Amino acid sequence: MKILVCVKQVPDIDAPVDIDVGGQWVGPAPTFRMNRFDEYALEEALLFKETFHDVDIDAVSVGPARVQTVIRRAMELGADTGVHIEISQEGYVPPEVVAAHIQEYARDKGYDLIVCGAMSEDGMHAQVGPLLAEMLGLPSITAVIAARMQADGNRLDIEQEIEGGIRRRFELSLPAAISVQSGINHPRYPTLTNVLRAKRQPIVHLVAREIKVNSRFCFRAAPVAKQGVMITGTLREQAVEVLRILHEHAIL
Repeated sequence: MKILVCVKQVPDIDAPVDIDVGGQWVGPAPTFRMNRFDEYALEEALLFKETFHDVDIDAVSVGPARVQTVIRRAMELGADTGVHIEISQEGYVPPEVVAAHIQEYARDKGYDLIVCGAMSEDGMHAQVGPLLAEMLGLPSITAVIAARMQADGNRLDIEQEIEGGIRRRFELSLPAAISVQSGINHPRYPTLTNVLRAKRQPIVHLVAREIKVNSRFCFRAAPVAKQGVMITGTLREQAVEVLRILHEHAIL
């Protein structure tokens, strides 16, 4: 069985992030790390491998040279091979472009299963998985909260969460693509053996062709919240001040 896991490098939102002058991307030299949703996708693939052993896992990422650190991290966690589809573009890349690049790589590789995280932490579009499945002509299920491979290795029992906390169950025949939710499993830490292997093993490197789209996207800082007013004095003075403020804002 061959499994492809899509991983993305995202700005670390736990660190300070600024918007660049043009509003097209985050500010200078942000800290990057693996998208947390993709950690769950990789762990799900690793769990399948522990059950069926004869499983090869490839981790693929689209982006400039810096994304190789995320690919190597995936190999440290247990992916057998890392694939870097290099594009020169820094900054925001539309999900349809990412999906198109991965589709061009994966279409003739015979993958039985493609696993994506539910969304990326920066764009939060939740579109790469479904778009990739459509481009490859594969059945796809999103918001997966449980996945169990049947004994024949040809079908998955899927549990999906939809609006209102409702859960639906499916039987999904392979080849297929799924997008998994956070909390579906508990991502592991890398082992020393895998860390040493990842350092020695080369990453498959491909240079992507240019794809032009008319997508327009702009980042902006969140508006500054209005400041609260602290009212002091006696209860009567506070009551009078509250009434004054309400009249001033035409609430009363």
